[in-house]
Amino acid sequence: MIGDVLFFGDPHGDFRPVRRAAAGLAPGRSPPCIFLGDFDLDVPFEKAVQPLLDAGCEIYHIHGNHEADRVEWFDNLFSSTLASGSLHARVTDIGGLRVAGLGGVFKGKVWHPKDGGGEPRFRSREDFMRANGRNAWRGGLPLGLRATIFPEDYEHLADLQADILVTHEAPSCHRYGFVEIDLLAEAMGARLVVHGHHHEPYTSEIGGGISVIGMGQADVLSVDMNPYLGPAPAR
Repeated sequence: MIGDVLFFGDPHGDFRPVRRAAAGLAPGRSPPCIFLGDFDLDVPFEKAVQPLLDAGCEIYHIHGNHEADRVEWFDNLFSSTLASGSLHARVTDIGGLRVAGLGGVFKGKVWHPKDGGGEPRFRSREDFMRANGRNAWRGGLPLGLRATIFPEDYEHLADLQADILVTHEAPSCHRYGFVEIDLLAEAMGARLVVHGHHHEPYTSEIGGGISVIGMGQADVLSVDMNPYLGPAPAR
């Protein structure tokens, strides 16, 4: 059994909790660590989390919306030596736990479920670039849209199975959340959703008995993963 996982809420440049968390680890204890985006990285990601790496922790992450605010923030995450630890749009086995990630946020230029009836303007990045190729950045999406949720990512995840879904956007139990996150978690068979973005620590539940944890800004939370392994209990 995997035991505890350390979740980290949006750092926004404050990595003091990372150092405290690493210093508080018992000798020989190196739990997996999952970051929920909005790093505001002035240095490469691996340098910001070096104390956890020194402790032997595996580092995973999704991106938030602020990664697309500045070129240096974008590069310090997506070009870091830890870039392969991204959970976005895939399911990763972490000690027998199936963890899926959906980074970024909904935006009206692509898809905002609460605007215009919820119909996407573009289903894929290719569709967007076909219509907006003049705005290309580094041969692809404009920087400001690099942290946007595209339907192609959402639909890809919906065809997979996971125990845990980590997202930047919140599900519907948060006042600024989206039922689309609920539906994705349900489609994947997830038993827990952990999200950032709104900087409000709380616990709740959505349909199907799916637990929800919202993380505060630069918050650190150790969560026992054992209850979320395997099939959900009959209801």
